[in-house]
Amino acid sequence: MVVEMKNEDVVSDNEILSMDASTLAKKIANQEITSVHATNVFIAHLKKVNDKINCLVEDRFEQALEEAKKADAEIQRNGVGNKKLLGVPISMKECFDVAGMKTTGGLISRKDAVSDKDADVVKALKAEGAIILGKTNTPTLCFCQETDNKLYGRTNNPWDLSKTAGGSSGGEGALIAVGGAAAGLGSDIGGSIRFPSHFNGVIGFKSGNRQVSQEGSFPYTDIPLQERMLGIGPMTKSVADVKLLYNIIAKHPAPKKDISNFKIKILPRTNYPISEDTVKMLDTIYDQLKSDFDAKKAVPPFFDKVALIWQEIMSIDGGENIAELAFGPNKRKDVAEYMKELVSGKSEVHRYLSWALIGANLFKPSKKRVEEIEAFLSKGDEQLDEYLENRILILPVYHTSALEHGKVYSEIFSVRKTYLKYMPYIAYANVWGLPALTIPIQTDKHNMPIAVQLISKNGNEDALFQLGEILESQNRGYIRCMKYDS
Repeated sequence: MVVEMKNEDVVSDNEILSMDASTLAKKIANQEITSVHATNVFIAHLKKVNDKINCLVEDRFEQALEEAKKADAEIQRNGVGNKKLLGVPISMKECFDVAGMKTTGGLISRKDAVSDKDADVVKALKAEGAIILGKTNTPTLCFCQETDNKLYGRTNNPWDLSKTAGGSSGGEGALIAVGGAAAGLGSDIGGSIRFPSHFNGVIGFKSGNRQVSQEGSFPYTDIPLQERMLGIGPMTKSVADVKLLYNIIAKHPAPKKDISNFKIKILPRTNYPISEDTVKMLDTIYDQLKSDFDAKKAVPPFFDKVALIWQEIMSIDGGENIAELAFGPNKRKDVAEYMKELVSGKSEVHRYLSWALIGANLFKPSKKRVEEIEAFLSKGDEQLDEYLENRILILPVYHTSALEHGKVYSEIFSVRKTYLKYMPYIAYANVWGLPALTIPIQTDKHNMPIAVQLISKNGNEDALFQLGEILESQNRGYIRCMKYDS
C-alpha cells in the first residue's frame, strides 16, 4: 500500500515503519501522511510480528485510531500549532501508567490492575499530541536485565529469536527494532534502557539523577540511593528523536552546549571481559574522533568500584520493597517460590525475580556500610562534577552482543558475584546518576548489533546529543529489522 503525498511523491508502508518520530511528525503536519494511515500501518505490522517477538503485551488500537482521526481533523482545521508530536503513534514500557490500561509489573496477582491516570511522562507526551499504541513487556517488576515474566512470557530479540532482547525495557527495544512505533519510552536503574538498545540496535537515552519525573512509574523507587540511579528516557530510531522526546519529558530542557572544546575519553581494553568485535568498535570510534576532538583512551575515575556499589545499592533493603509487591501481604518466600518454580514451574513469581530477591537478601549492606557508601558517593559526586565539566566518556554497553536467553541473567545474578566482571560498563552511569546515550555502531561476527554509550554530567545532555549525531552519521545507527515484513 502507498499513500499519495504532496508534490506527487509517494511513501510506502515500509518507509513509515522505518521513519523516526521527528520525520513522521513533519509529514503528518504537512498533510503528506495522515495520522490515521500511519497508525493503521503500525497496528497491522504489530499484529503480524508480535506472535514471534512478544514485545507488545497490551494494545489500545481502537482508541489510537480514534485519536488519530481527531488529530487529522485538528491539523486540517488549525495545523499542529505548538504540538511537537501531533498524530504520531508511539509505544510505552509497561511500567508507566496509562489511563485505562493495566500496569501489572508482569505479576499474575496484578493482572487486572488498571490505572486511572497517566504517569507524568505519559501526560507530557500526550500533551504534545502523541498517540499511544500500547504497552511493552518487562521482566517481573523490572527487576532483571532479561525480559520474561509469568503473566506475559518472554520477549525475543527480533534479529535472532533464540537471543535475549535485554531488560528491563526489552519489549520496548524489540518493538522499536522492528519499527512497531515511531518512538517509545523506557526506564533504567541497572542498564534497563541501554541493554535493550544495545542488543536490539536502537537508540536509547538514560536520563540523569532526578532529571525526569518517575511519578506514575511502577514500581516507584523511594529509596534515595536507588532513586539517584534511576533514569527515564526515550528509545528511538534517531538521536534527533531522543533530543525531541527528552526535552518534552524532562523537568528542564537540556541547555545548549558547544562541544568544540569537549574532551573525549574512550575506555581502553581493561581486565574486564570484552569481545574482540567490541574492542575494534571502540578503536574505530577513536579513529573517527581523534582528528576533530581531543580524544584519548582513558579509564574514568572510580571505574573499578561501581559494580560493587551498584549491587549494594540495589540490595540496600534486602529486596524488601520488591518482595512486598511480589508476595503481597503474605510472608516473603523467595527460596520456596524459587524451588517451586524449578521443580514444577507453577510458582506465580518468575524464577528470575525470586533468585534476584535471594541475592538481594544475601548482599544487603550493613548500616555502617551504607554510611560508607553515602560518604563515598558524596565525595565522588564533587570530583566527577568537575571532571565531566567538558568531557564525554565513551564506554561499551556490555562485553558482547545479545546472548542466548538466560545467559545475561546467569552472568549478572550468579552467587559467584560475576556481576563484578560484567556490570562496570553499565553501572557507571547508574551509580553516579549520569545521563547516558546509547548508539548502535556496527554489527559483530554474529550479525548482531553492538553499541557504545556516551556519558557526561547532568546539564551536558545536549553535548551527548551532538556527539551522538556525529557517531550516528558515520556508523550503523538505527537500521530497522525487516525479517518479518513479508
